Amino acid sequence: MPSPLAHGLVGLTVHILAARDREDLRDPRRIAAAIGAAVLPDLDLAFRFLDGRNHHDNETHSLGCAVLAAAASAVLFLLLRLRRPFALALVVGLSWTSHLVLDYLNVDTSPPIGIMALWPLSTAHFKSPVPIFMDIGRTLTWTTVRHDAVAGAWECVVLVPLLLAAWRHKRRRLEESEWHAGSRASP
Repeated sequence: MPSPLAHGLVGLTVHILAARDREDLRDPRRIAAAIGAAVLPDLDLAFRFLDGRNHHDNETHSLGCAVLAAAASAVLFLLLRLRRPFALALVVGLSWTSHLVLDYLNVDTSPPIGIMALWPLSTAHFKSPVPIFMDIGRTLTWTTVRHDAVAGAWECVVLVPLLLAAWRHKRRRLEESEWHAGSRASP
């Protein structure tokens, strides 16, 4: 499983690409929703404290759960009267799905191997034959800490350029739309 840093970077990238205007881009609630949804599937790691079993990479790591998260978010955002609640709920669903993509693309050394991507339609686990990301260790030994630092650095090497490209693209699109809006307003 990639680190929370990797998931957060991709959630922020989804937020940037989905923002319609500068107000969306700067809205801390929208940023928090996108990053939170990208990280939240790993909450299943805490379920081990309830029954001692490993629940990681099961239901919370599925497209079904991403749809449920988006639907629940839509209701919550409507109740909170947020601007464009359905668009923001879609961002939550896409951010949740980004978590699945990263976990699919990593080296997985903790059974069950792979993610239960198609739950509730299937309980099969899926794993990329060509992993891009390293596994993150879950122990506090110096060996694991060093390994996790290298894995986190690799995640940044891969994902920060994607984040910067998204930012550059969005900034260019916003400047173009503002320029077109300004040219239409002048005689």
